[in-house]
Amino acid sequence: MSFLDHLEELRWHLIKSVIGLLVAVAVCGYFSDWIINELVLRPATRTSPPLELINTIPYGQITFYMLVVIVAGLIVSVPWLLYQMWKFIQPGLLPKERKYISKIVAFSSLCFFAGVAFSYFVMLPYMLQFFTEFGTADIRNMISVSEYMSFVVQLVLISGLIFELPMVSYFLARFGILTPAFMRHYRRHAYVVILVAAAIITPTTDPITMSVFSVPIVALYEISIWIAGLAKKKRDTSNPSLSDLP
Repeated sequence: MSFLDHLEELRWHLIKSVIGLLVAVAVCGYFSDWIINELVLRPATRTSPPLELINTIPYGQITFYMLVVIVAGLIVSVPWLLYQMWKFIQPGLLPKERKYISKIVAFSSLCFFAGVAFSYFVMLPYMLQFFTEFGTADIRNMISVSEYMSFVVQLVLISGLIFELPMVSYFLARFGILTPAFMRHYRRHAYVVILVAAAIITPTTDPITMSVFSVPIVALYEISIWIAGLAKKKRDTSNPSLSDLP
């Protein structure tokens, strides 16, 4: 394919991605009241005492609904977006590699949804409860709904991306950029970085709360080492001349 043909192919995959995203946004828009009341606002109402969310601008609830619908549509359409990305890459893959596209999309989506679920069911309740209890009783916590949504979106999306670590490790190892030996050698350094990140992200300093956030990330790192080892074996098998590389 020529360069212009690649651009045309990219354009069609982008169009299909946008169409899929719009369909997901439309479906989420239809269920917007349920998504907001049962999913988005539920963590705030379950704190003790419940967080009081307020709207401070006339069109605040409109923009709040729009943001919720768009983010929900984006999360729902992740498998479709990943599928379109891999379909664009497919012509550059070997025939035996193309048959794994559906599995790659499924595993990548599973990792992302696992990160979203972890942040929603574990991290978010811990943080909101701490914010509710922290400080003096003379100050009334009244949180802007836009600031609350911004906090939730950042937490959910960042966690979803972090949980893509095994998939990223696989492809870096497949291309020879990352090796399991390198990851094992710097395992202690990685643990320190994870603990420091957990101390920064978590609102409390007790070891139990830090463990809740750091243990899953450590497990992801260990899984990534194992996956990188599998990717290296496949790379060495398909390229015998590279088997002696570290």
